[in-house]
Amino acid sequence: MSRIHILPPEEARRIAAGEVIDRPAALIREFIDNAIDSGASNIDVSIEGGGSKKAEVADDGIGMGRDDLALCALAHATSKINSLDDLRTSSTLGFRGEALASVAAAAHLEIISSASDGDSWRLDVGPGDTNPVHIEHAGRTRGSTVRALNLYDTMPARKQFLKREGSEAALCRQVFVEKALPFYRIAFRFNQDGLLKNFFPAVSSLKERFAASLPDENNKSFLHEIHVNGEGFYADIVIGGPEIYRSDRRLLYVFANGRRIQDYSLMQAMEYGTQGWFPNGVHPVGAVYLNIDPSLADFNIHPAKREARFMDPGAIHQAITAALRDYFHHITIKQKNISAQNIYEPEQNLLVTEALDRKHPVADKVVYDTEAIKNINFVRIAAEEKPSYDEIKYAGRAFGLFIMVECNNKIYIIDQHAAHERILYNRFLAGNIPKQELLVPLSFNTENNEEDKFLESKKAELANLAIVIDRDGNGWRIDALPGGWHMNDTETVQAILELSKAGENFGERWAATLSCHQAIRDGDYIDEKTALSLAKDAFALPDPRCPHGRPIWTEISREALCKAVRRS
Repeated sequence: MSRIHILPPEEARRIAAGEVIDRPAALIREFIDNAIDSGASNIDVSIEGGGSKKAEVADDGIGMGRDDLALCALAHATSKINSLDDLRTSSTLGFRGEALASVAAAAHLEIISSASDGDSWRLDVGPGDTNPVHIEHAGRTRGSTVRALNLYDTMPARKQFLKREGSEAALCRQVFVEKALPFYRIAFRFNQDGLLKNFFPAVSSLKERFAASLPDENNKSFLHEIHVNGEGFYADIVIGGPEIYRSDRRLLYVFANGRRIQDYSLMQAMEYGTQGWFPNGVHPVGAVYLNIDPSLADFNIHPAKREARFMDPGAIHQAITAALRDYFHHITIKQKNISAQNIYEPEQNLLVTEALDRKHPVADKVVYDTEAIKNINFVRIAAEEKPSYDEIKYAGRAFGLFIMVECNNKIYIIDQHAAHERILYNRFLAGNIPKQELLVPLSFNTENNEEDKFLESKKAELANLAIVIDRDGNGWRIDALPGGWHMNDTETVQAILELSKAGENFGERWAATLSCHQAIRDGDYIDEKTALSLAKDAFALPDPRCPHGRPIWTEISREALCKAVRRS
């Protein structure tokens, strides 16, 4: 007997539905997409039981008449496209004709819709119903209410893998926020188990909507909006200043034509563009809202449309990076200053470290008396007072990390790695990068034409950075690298190719990479003479921050130290 057989249509539908509706949050995603496409001005989301008991979206969009309602939950039913070619011009969020049919295969689906006041209809369809025949008159104003009940009740194998109600509800809420962020002219409400959890009123700008999504009201004044234009695309960027950052990327978003997508390259562009303005190891807060000609992007490569493929991703990456770099280079000195205010937490009597998710990078965590903390004067980036070389006295080292010197009744605590890194960075930017020819050239291949074009057009500039490359058949060959370079072959090739994503300022990116790898490391021993020389060079820097934005030193006055130990 044959081992191959054809699945019954209903079983095939239920299996396929799992690709689109993988959890309650997917219901919210699909329903909101349709509500936005309907031209709604108000969208209300309600969930119960984490979304598996009930997931509902109500809107005031164009609605549906009886004939459209009878078709909407059938497989491949859509009002967005007619053929495959339409995908090249489609600007709607939903277009594949899978969402409602998939919902009906996994849950009980109810839709109440009205195309005009006074003429509304109700549809009921659920797992096992081959045709949505249960249609009757209902009462509601113009728009639609779409409700999914008891998700996976007939599919226990799937239901057992859902998370707890609280976790599923949090995912539904996250989808709600992601959908609300780009559509700032629409009012959104999110209700959970009968309680209003989020309300985003319609506003006049992306920045206002993004600000409303932040958990801390005090951070809203630190947001900036930037506009970028390119061939076939434009982008609006909302980015937080150096005053706000996170230890993770949870508040970094990329949207393309209104959809949130997972695109590492564009997220990386935001970090490259803000490099040098934030402490090392942290991430900015912001969003890129990309609007691109649909013919230059493919949104049909993922069942839930979480990914996209662009015709020329490098051009988009470079435009975003360059715009952010330019903006931050022209940011006012007032915004760049590290404020001495709000740098302590009285409840804990601790100085706040940059490892904590706070506004201002300051010194390592030290326990002090609360009142004494208020008298400690931390160095500013627009610092006007610097120690005179003749007055500096070496005071020792601490923890294998810091150099301490005395001057003007103050102790200056210098991060030896950050200081040396900035000194090298400035030297490399000035073109003073030693070159070392390789005994055995390193051959490699690129992954795409974009990388080939970058290497070909920038050969001379790369040579000025001590990277000597040339064609080697169909691939490339590295003949020389900066002196002291110690990465392995794979890391070396990756580091060079990464420069193609850094825009026109790739020289700064390379200088930062070199200086970080060649600077004195934490724990490295240096003698007193070297330490004092490094301290003097650090004080001579025009900008006392490392290339990643961390302050190089802090200071504590004699008076503050005495007060900290309650010494008169």
